[in-house]
Amino acid sequence: MPKAARELDFFDCNVWFGLPMNRPAGAHKPPPADAAELLAEMDRAGIREALVWHAMQRDIGPVGGNPVLAEAVHGAKRLHGCWAILPPHTRELGTAEEFFRAAKKAGIRAFRAFPDMHRFLLRREAVGQLMERLVAMRAPLVLRVGDVGWEGIYNLMAAYPELTLILANMGVWNNDRQFRPLIELYPNVHIETSGQITDGGIEAFVASYGPDRLLFGSGFPESYFGSLMLAIAHAEIPLAAKRAIAGGNLRRLLDGVRPA
Repeated sequence: MPKAARELDFFDCNVWFGLPMNRPAGAHKPPPADAAELLAEMDRAGIREALVWHAMQRDIGPVGGNPVLAEAVHGAKRLHGCWAILPPHTRELGTAEEFFRAAKKAGIRAFRAFPDMHRFLLRREAVGQLMERLVAMRAPLVLRVGDVGWEGIYNLMAAYPELTLILANMGVWNNDRQFRPLIELYPNVHIETSGQITDGGIEAFVASYGPDRLLFGSGFPESYFGSLMLAIAHAEIPLAAKRAIAGGNLRRLLDGVRPA
Protein backbone atom coordinates (compact mmCIF):
# COMPACT_ATOMS: atom_id res chain seq x y z
CA MET A 1 0.00 0.00 0.00
CA PRO A 2 1.39 3.47 -0.85
CA LYS A 3 2.49 5.63 2.08
CA ALA A 4 -0.28 8.16 1.45
CA ALA A 5 -2.92 5.46 1.95
CA ARG A 6 -1.18 3.97 5.00
CA GLU A 7 -1.73 7.25 6.83
CA LEU A 8 -5.50 6.77 6.64
CA ASP A 9 -7.79 4.51 8.69
CA PHE A 10 -10.21 3.06 6.13
CA PHE A 11 -13.75 2.01 7.11
CA ASP A 12 -15.57 0.86 3.97
CA CYS A 13 -19.32 1.56 3.95
CA ASN A 14 -20.19 -0.55 0.90
CA VAL A 15 -19.02 -4.18 0.95
CA TRP A 16 -20.79 -7.50 0.48
CA PHE A 17 -19.81 -11.15 0.62
CA GLY A 18 -21.35 -14.58 0.19
CA LEU A 19 -21.98 -16.56 -2.98
CA PRO A 20 -24.64 -14.85 -5.13
CA MET A 21 -27.05 -16.52 -7.50
CA ASN A 22 -25.25 -14.79 -10.38
CA ARG A 23 -21.62 -13.75 -10.31
CA PRO A 24 -21.38 -9.97 -10.94
CA ALA A 25 -20.55 -9.09 -14.54
CA GLY A 26 -16.91 -8.12 -14.81
CA ALA A 27 -15.95 -9.44 -11.37
CA HIS A 28 -12.24 -10.16 -11.32
CA LYS A 29 -12.69 -13.26 -9.18
CA PRO A 30 -15.40 -14.99 -7.12
CA PRO A 31 -16.73 -12.96 -4.17
CA PRO A 32 -15.56 -13.92 -0.67
CA ALA A 33 -17.67 -16.87 0.43
CA ASP A 34 -17.57 -16.03 4.12
CA ALA A 35 -16.35 -13.53 6.68
CA ALA A 36 -12.91 -15.12 6.96
CA GLU A 37 -12.29 -14.74 3.23
CA LEU A 38 -13.54 -11.16 3.33
CA LEU A 39 -11.25 -10.27 6.23
CA ALA A 40 -8.31 -11.75 4.36
CA GLU A 41 -9.12 -9.50 1.39
CA MET A 42 -9.42 -6.50 3.69
CA ASP A 43 -6.06 -7.29 5.27
CA ARG A 44 -4.43 -7.51 1.87
CA ALA A 45 -5.82 -4.11 0.89
CA GLY A 46 -5.31 -2.40 4.25
CA ILE A 47 -8.98 -1.91 5.20
CA ARG A 48 -9.54 -1.75 8.95
CA GLU A 49 -13.35 -2.12 9.10
CA ALA A 50 -16.33 -2.55 6.80
CA LEU A 51 -20.09 -2.10 6.86
CA VAL A 52 -21.27 -5.27 5.14
CA TRP A 53 -24.23 -7.18 3.78
CA HIS A 54 -24.58 -10.77 2.58
CA ALA A 55 -25.61 -11.87 -0.93
CA MET A 56 -28.30 -14.09 0.58
CA GLN A 57 -30.10 -11.02 1.93
CA ARG A 58 -30.70 -9.85 -1.63
CA ASP A 59 -30.89 -13.09 -3.59
CA ILE A 60 -32.93 -15.22 -1.17
CA GLY A 61 -34.45 -12.46 0.93
CA PRO A 62 -34.18 -10.82 4.35
CA VAL A 63 -36.10 -13.58 6.16
CA GLY A 64 -33.33 -16.09 5.61
CA GLY A 65 -30.54 -13.67 4.80
CA ASN A 66 -30.57 -11.37 7.84
CA PRO A 67 -29.85 -14.22 10.32
CA VAL A 68 -27.11 -15.52 8.02
CA LEU A 69 -25.47 -12.09 7.99
CA ALA A 70 -25.82 -11.71 11.76
CA GLU A 71 -24.23 -15.09 12.37
CA ALA A 72 -21.43 -14.44 9.88
CA VAL A 73 -20.31 -11.18 11.52
CA HIS A 74 -20.87 -12.30 15.11
CA GLY A 75 -17.58 -11.93 16.93
CA ALA A 76 -15.88 -10.30 13.92
CA LYS A 77 -15.31 -6.88 15.45
CA ARG A 78 -14.09 -5.37 12.19
CA LEU A 79 -17.30 -6.26 10.33
CA HIS A 80 -20.50 -4.31 10.99
CA GLY A 81 -23.66 -5.79 9.55
CA CYS A 82 -26.60 -4.20 7.71
CA TRP A 83 -30.02 -5.81 7.86
CA ALA A 84 -32.38 -5.68 4.89
CA ILE A 85 -35.92 -4.43 5.40
CA LEU A 86 -39.33 -5.54 4.15
CA PRO A 87 -42.72 -3.86 4.60
CA PRO A 88 -44.04 -5.00 8.00
CA HIS A 89 -47.58 -5.66 6.77
CA THR A 90 -46.86 -9.27 5.78
CA ARG A 91 -45.17 -9.94 9.14
CA GLU A 92 -42.35 -11.86 7.41
CA LEU A 93 -39.88 -10.07 9.69
CA GLY A 94 -42.42 -9.53 12.45
CA THR A 95 -43.89 -6.18 13.35
CA ALA A 96 -41.73 -3.08 13.09
CA GLU A 97 -41.25 -3.25 16.86
CA GLU A 98 -40.16 -6.90 16.70
CA PHE A 99 -37.83 -6.28 13.76
CA PHE A 100 -35.94 -3.45 15.41
CA ARG A 101 -35.79 -5.31 18.71
CA ALA A 102 -34.16 -8.25 16.94
CA ALA A 103 -31.80 -5.91 15.07
CA LYS A 104 -30.68 -4.29 18.31
CA LYS A 105 -30.04 -7.70 19.87
CA ALA A 106 -27.89 -8.62 16.85
CA GLY A 107 -25.91 -5.38 17.12
CA ILE A 108 -27.25 -3.97 13.85
CA ARG A 109 -27.00 -0.20 13.42
CA ALA A 110 -27.51 0.23 9.66
CA PHE A 111 -30.05 -1.05 7.15
CA ARG A 112 -30.47 -1.73 3.44
CA ALA A 113 -33.39 -2.14 1.07
CA PHE A 114 -33.69 -4.01 -2.22
CA PRO A 115 -37.20 -2.94 -3.25
CA ASP A 116 -37.01 -3.98 -6.89
CA MET A 117 -35.69 -7.46 -6.14
CA HIS A 118 -38.08 -7.94 -3.19
CA ARG A 119 -41.11 -6.39 -4.90
CA PHE A 120 -42.13 -3.50 -2.74
CA LEU A 121 -42.17 0.29 -2.98
CA LEU A 122 -40.24 2.74 -0.83
CA ARG A 123 -43.41 4.69 -0.12
CA ARG A 124 -45.03 5.78 3.12
CA GLU A 125 -47.87 3.31 2.62
CA ALA A 126 -45.44 0.37 2.54
CA VAL A 127 -42.46 1.32 4.70
CA GLY A 128 -43.67 4.31 6.70
CA GLN A 129 -43.42 2.57 10.06
CA LEU A 130 -39.85 1.54 9.30
CA MET A 131 -38.73 4.93 8.00
CA GLU A 132 -40.16 6.70 11.02
CA ARG A 133 -38.14 4.42 13.29
CA LEU A 134 -34.98 4.94 11.26
CA VAL A 135 -35.41 8.70 11.51
CA ALA A 136 -35.94 8.49 15.28
CA MET A 137 -32.91 6.21 15.67
CA ARG A 138 -30.74 8.24 13.28
CA ALA A 139 -29.83 4.90 11.76
CA PRO A 140 -28.42 4.96 8.21
CA LEU A 141 -30.30 3.44 5.31
CA VAL A 142 -27.99 2.41 2.47
CA LEU A 143 -29.52 2.31 -1.01
CA ARG A 144 -27.93 1.19 -4.26
CA VAL A 145 -29.09 3.84 -6.68
CA GLY A 146 -29.47 1.35 -9.51
CA ASP A 147 -31.86 -0.73 -7.40
CA VAL A 148 -34.16 2.18 -6.56
CA GLY A 149 -33.76 4.85 -9.24
CA TRP A 150 -33.32 8.55 -8.69
CA GLU A 151 -37.04 9.32 -8.75
CA GLY A 152 -37.65 6.76 -6.01
CA ILE A 153 -34.88 8.30 -3.92
CA TYR A 154 -36.22 11.81 -4.41
CA ASN A 155 -39.71 10.66 -3.42
CA LEU A 156 -38.40 8.91 -0.31
CA MET A 157 -36.48 11.98 0.88
CA ALA A 158 -39.45 14.26 0.20
CA ALA A 159 -41.51 12.05 2.54
CA TYR A 160 -38.74 11.67 5.16
CA PRO A 161 -36.47 14.72 4.94
CA GLU A 162 -34.63 13.87 8.17
CA LEU A 163 -33.73 10.34 7.08
CA THR A 164 -30.03 9.44 7.25
CA LEU A 165 -29.41 8.09 3.76
CA ILE A 166 -26.23 6.77 2.13
CA LEU A 167 -26.40 6.71 -1.66
CA ALA A 168 -24.30 3.82 -2.99
CA ASN A 169 -23.35 2.46 -6.41
CA MET A 170 -24.34 5.60 -8.27
CA GLY A 171 -22.76 4.37 -11.50
CA VAL A 172 -19.66 5.16 -13.50
CA TRP A 173 -20.86 8.40 -15.11
CA ASN A 174 -20.96 11.80 -13.47
CA ASN A 175 -24.02 12.06 -11.19
CA ASP A 176 -23.61 15.56 -9.75
CA ARG A 177 -26.83 16.81 -11.32
CA GLN A 178 -28.66 13.95 -9.62
CA PHE A 179 -27.19 13.98 -6.13
CA ARG A 180 -26.30 17.64 -5.55
CA PRO A 181 -29.94 18.78 -5.16
CA LEU A 182 -30.41 16.09 -2.52
CA ILE A 183 -27.25 17.14 -0.68
CA GLU A 184 -28.40 20.75 -0.64
CA LEU A 185 -32.00 20.01 0.38
CA TYR A 186 -31.54 17.25 2.96
CA PRO A 187 -28.80 17.55 5.62
CA ASN A 188 -28.60 13.81 6.35
CA VAL A 189 -28.01 12.60 2.78
CA HIS A 190 -24.51 11.20 2.21
CA ILE A 191 -22.79 9.69 -0.80
CA GLU A 192 -20.12 7.01 -0.95
CA THR A 193 -17.13 7.10 -3.20
CA SER A 194 -17.52 4.03 -5.43
CA GLY A 195 -19.63 6.03 -7.86
CA GLN A 196 -17.72 9.30 -7.46
CA ILE A 197 -14.94 8.56 -9.92
CA THR A 198 -15.07 11.77 -11.96
CA ASP A 199 -11.65 13.41 -12.21
CA GLY A 200 -11.59 15.98 -9.42
CA GLY A 201 -14.95 14.79 -8.10
CA ILE A 202 -13.79 14.37 -4.51
CA GLU A 203 -12.17 17.79 -4.52
CA ALA A 204 -15.27 19.39 -6.04
CA PHE A 205 -17.58 17.82 -3.46
CA VAL A 206 -15.39 18.93 -0.55
CA ALA A 207 -15.10 22.44 -1.97
CA SER A 208 -18.89 22.73 -2.22
CA TYR A 209 -20.06 20.92 0.92
CA GLY A 210 -17.09 20.05 3.09
CA PRO A 211 -15.94 16.45 3.73
CA ASP A 212 -18.48 15.33 6.34
CA ARG A 213 -21.07 13.80 3.97
CA LEU A 214 -18.71 11.84 1.77
CA LEU A 215 -17.95 8.26 2.86
CA PHE A 216 -15.32 5.85 1.61
CA GLY A 217 -17.05 3.00 -0.18
CA SER A 218 -15.42 0.58 -2.57
CA GLY A 219 -18.36 -1.47 -3.84
CA PHE A 220 -16.24 -4.58 -3.22
CA PRO A 221 -16.33 -7.27 -4.59
CA GLU A 222 -17.88 -5.76 -7.72
CA SER A 223 -15.08 -3.18 -7.62
CA TYR A 224 -11.58 -3.11 -6.16
CA PHE A 225 -10.76 -1.78 -2.71
CA GLY A 226 -7.61 -0.04 -3.85
CA SER A 227 -8.83 2.32 -6.55
CA LEU A 228 -10.91 4.52 -4.25
CA MET A 229 -8.37 4.23 -1.45
CA LEU A 230 -5.81 5.80 -3.77
CA ALA A 231 -8.29 8.41 -4.98
CA ILE A 232 -8.87 9.57 -1.40
CA ALA A 233 -5.21 9.32 -0.41
CA HIS A 234 -4.09 11.46 -3.35
CA ALA A 235 -7.02 13.89 -3.47
CA GLU A 236 -6.01 17.54 -3.28
CA ILE A 237 -7.79 18.16 0.01
CA PRO A 238 -6.48 18.59 3.59
CA LEU A 239 -5.35 15.51 5.52
CA ALA A 240 -8.15 16.04 8.06
CA ALA A 241 -10.70 15.84 5.26
CA LYS A 242 -9.11 12.64 3.92
CA ARG A 243 -9.29 11.06 7.37
CA ALA A 244 -12.95 12.03 7.74
CA ILE A 245 -13.85 10.52 4.35
CA ALA A 246 -11.73 7.39 4.83
CA GLY A 247 -13.49 6.34 8.02
CA GLY A 248 -14.26 9.10 10.48
CA ASN A 249 -17.59 10.08 8.96
CA LEU A 250 -18.98 6.54 8.99
CA ARG A 251 -17.82 5.96 12.56
CA ARG A 252 -19.57 9.15 13.60
CA LEU A 253 -22.81 8.07 11.91
CA LEU A 254 -22.82 4.62 13.52
CA ASP A 255 -21.84 5.98 16.95
CA GLY A 256 -24.77 8.40 16.71
CA VAL A 257 -27.42 5.72 16.26
CA ARG A 258 -29.95 5.86 19.10
CA PRO A 259 -31.55 2.82 20.75
CA ALA A 260 -34.59 1.47 18.90
